[in-house]
Amino acid sequence: MNKAAFYQAFEGKYEELKAALAGDDPEQMKQLALEVHAMVHPAEVSGGSEKTIADYVLDYMLAGNQNVLVPRQIWDTDLHYAGTDMVPLCWQFWHTYRIEDLVSNILMADRNQVFDETWQKRIGAIITDTGNALEPDEAKDFCEKINPSALREYMITVGRNTRTILEKLTLEEMKSMAPEEWVMKILEVGGVTTDFRSVWLLVFWGRLTRGGMILTPMTYHHMMHLPACIDHLSILP
Repeated sequence: MNKAAFYQAFEGKYEELKAALAGDDPEQMKQLALEVHAMVHPAEVSGGSEKTIADYVLDYMLAGNQNVLVPRQIWDTDLHYAGTDMVPLCWQFWHTYRIEDLVSNILMADRNQVFDETWQKRIGAIITDTGNALEPDEAKDFCEKINPSALREYMITVGRNTRTILEKLTLEEMKSMAPEEWVMKILEVGGVTTDFRSVWLLVFWGRLTRGGMILTPMTYHHMMHLPACIDHLSILP
């Protein structure tokens, strides 16, 4: 499959998900959420047999390309909240999966994130936050210390964990926002920093229902970053 086919398939299914989340059928919501989630994560996360867009980018990173520079994202509108508009490739996966870990566990399920001191040591991460505010030299230094294989293991663990959370959501939870104290817990555990380019995420996430969290941090957020890699590198035709 070429990249245009991947993009088209995702957009079609994502529109179905948006429509379902505007309705009142929780089983349809969950089923579509799981389908869209699977499309933007490595196939191992959902048990799929065909490579996803995430697999192609991940394989490229694991082939010794973790520090290849790529555009940070496909949307320019948020770049005034970013430390740099070009990032090492492994930053993309760290950023998207740290956000998914924080939002799915703390804001959607009111439980501890997957990430802990053990994971930090295994990955070789010198930060615990999402990396939003890193300057170019800081992002480079951070990524040079990353263990790509351990980062991949973290990604798979986070993705699978998210799916267990999605499967259990009720209609009431889909339609509701997280309490403010849950949002602030992300700052307390070091998921964001006090830099304005990082802490603004708390405002954004705090305004979302759990359904909105599915639409952005869990799914479409990945498609803000994966195409930026695909379109810049010779990964897919």
